[in-house]
Parts: sequence; C-alpha cells; structure tokens
Amino acid sequence: MEQGRIVKALSGFYYVAAPDGRIVECKARGRFRKEGVTPLVGDEVLFSGQRERGTVEQLLPRRNGFLRPAVANLDLLVVFASDSIPVTEPFLIDRICAIAGGQNVPVLLCVNKTDLTAEERLAPLYEKAGLDVIRTSAVTGQGIEELRLALAGKLSAFTGNSGVGKSSVLNRLDARLCLPVGEVSEKLGRGRHTTRHVEIYRLSEDTYIADTPGFSAFDTDRMERILKEDLQYAFPDFAPYVGKCRFRDCAHLAEPGCAVREALEQGKIQPTRYESYLRLYEKADQIPDWEKKE
Repeated sequence: MEQGRIVKALSGFYYVAAPDGRIVECKARGRFRKEGVTPLVGDEVLFSGQRERGTVEQLLPRRNGFLRPAVANLDLLVVFASDSIPVTEPFLIDRICAIAGGQNVPVLLCVNKTDLTAEERLAPLYEKAGLDVIRTSAVTGQGIEELRLALAGKLSAFTGNSGVGKSSVLNRLDARLCLPVGEVSEKLGRGRHTTRHVEIYRLSEDTYIADTPGFSAFDTDRMERILKEDLQYAFPDFAPYVGKCRFRDCAHLAEPGCAVREALEQGKIQPTRYESYLRLYEKADQIPDWEKKE
C-alpha cells in the first residue's frame, strides 16, 4: 500500500495524489459506508492498486474535518466575502468562524471585489472583532501578494457565498489554473455555482488550496452545529468579557450583570456580532440531548 492525499472527490471516486506526483482514481472500501465514515478531500489515506486506478484502504487520523466545506486537515480557512454584488450577510461569516473556532482552525477573512466598493462595511467590522482581514481585488491585484504570503506553507480552503470571487482570486494567484468564473445576477444579488466540487490545487512546493462550492444563507442549516456552552468561545471579541459576568453560567442573553452585554452597550462589541451570537445560540439550544452525546 502507498500513502497519499485525496485532492478531489467526485461521483463516488476519490482522486489521490501519490508521493511520485501521479493522481490515482480510487474507490473506497465498502466498509467505510458500513462504519458511517466518508473520506474527505484533504484526508491522508493508504491506498492500493495499479498505477492509475486503486482503492482507498484506510483513512489516517484527521486533525480536523468539516461538512461544509467538505474538507479535512486544514491549516487555515479563508472566508471570502464582499461589500458589493453579492453583499455578504455577516451571519454567514460568523457561523463559519464559529465552526472553524470549534475545531481550532484559524480563519482569515478575505473581503474581495474592493474595486467595486465605494464604502467599506465588512473589513472594519471584523478588524474590530479581532479577525485577520485582507482586502483583495482580482481585477486590480490589491491584496493578492499579501494573501499569497498568508497561504504559504499551508493547506487552506477557500469558502464563502456564491459569487464573491473565490475562483477569480485563485486564477490571479496562479493563471495556469484557468478556473471558470461566473457572473452575479443583479436581480437576485447572488452568483452561480461555478465550483461544483471541492478540489485541492497546488500553488507551490508546500502550499495548497482547496476551492469549494459557494453557498447561500439557506445552506448554513447544513453546516456543523456547535454546542451553546462552547459558542461564547468562538467569538474572539467576547473573550475580554467572558468569565466576568455576575453569574458563572451566564449565557449572555438577558441575565443581570452580564459583562458581554455591557460591552455591547458600550460599543465595544459590534451589534451584528451579538445578533449572530443570538441566532447561533437559538440554533444550538435546539440540539437534542442524544445528538450532543454523539
């Protein structure tokens, strides 16, 4: 058997990058389905077979794994957003960041299409919230080299709502990729899904990027859930105030003496961030007890 990494999953086939550089088209052993295990792009695996066709025999231990985007073993999650068409809803960003925080995966917010933006909205908001932010434009090249440096030596995933320009930026990072780029509907304010599956691209010797399908606000219901007890720790802008509330088990909802809500009233926490916390808490509160024990 050989060891490799899954770089693409499509129609039940897993394309594994072997140590010698070849890509091997593999099927997974039937026992994975029986065990309820799904191989993900980014998984390190053991595989057997001929030179160009084979079988995934074993998944090696994951450092992390996500349902949406369906990828594993990330060093960095790059969340793409836009102040222009389509306008990204902060809740989308906040939910992705909360999920990534739950798996200890660093997040970089890439606010794209700066060439179309007259007034910044998202970048200042998230800089105040303590996130790493890069402003980019695939048209002018703004921020591309800064992004390249942030990606160096890592396996990163590009994710974000449809039409925010993930593939355009990838093409700007490496023109050889020639990824399809879709237009954004002015009527609907959202883009077409030009990326249909997760696929890893190699930018340099030790730098890899997984491009993922875009999604809409409705798709967030299919993302991983985070326990309500852990949610406060997924908001870095809450950190200076967590543990300073009157009650030790404060949920930061309507309890008296809540340090988080006091910070909100003083303008130290942005209202949209707190609104996202409330929405995520409501979703987390609906998780049944049997699911929490899984």
